[in-house]
Amino acid sequence: MARTAVPYSPLIANGHLTSPAGTTIDATLVTNGVVISNVDPERTLLRVTNSATSAKKVTIRAGAGRQSWLAGAGDYVQTVAADTGQEFLGPFTSARFQQRGSSMHVDFETGFTGTITVLRLPKAGL
Repeated sequence: MARTAVPYSPLIANGHLTSPAGTTIDATLVTNGVVISNVDPERTLLRVTNSATSAKKVTIRAGAGRQSWLAGAGDYVQTVAADTGQEFLGPFTSARFQQRGSSMHVDFETGFTGTITVLRLPKAGL
């Protein structure tokens, strides 16, 4: 199955962003995973919430291809606490996490429910 594309919510330099609702993590996202297209890992921040009754793991997959020369360090796995637990993950190193085609892949443990929000950090000095 194809991964589900989750779009960026850009943070605004010298401004604000009202907290986005995020994309619901449901059985489809758990089964297929997430793809973040046209990724800029060093400016990518993930907000992941968990509404399941037990702690669950979210995995940022190590990259593939020559650009991911640090992929040998492996996936990044973070446990998100149960019952409205929330974690902010990133920014990320492109040399470790960027997939071919400028994307990143995120997977969820079976039974994970909650939301994922993909935030793009603004460039400094704007």
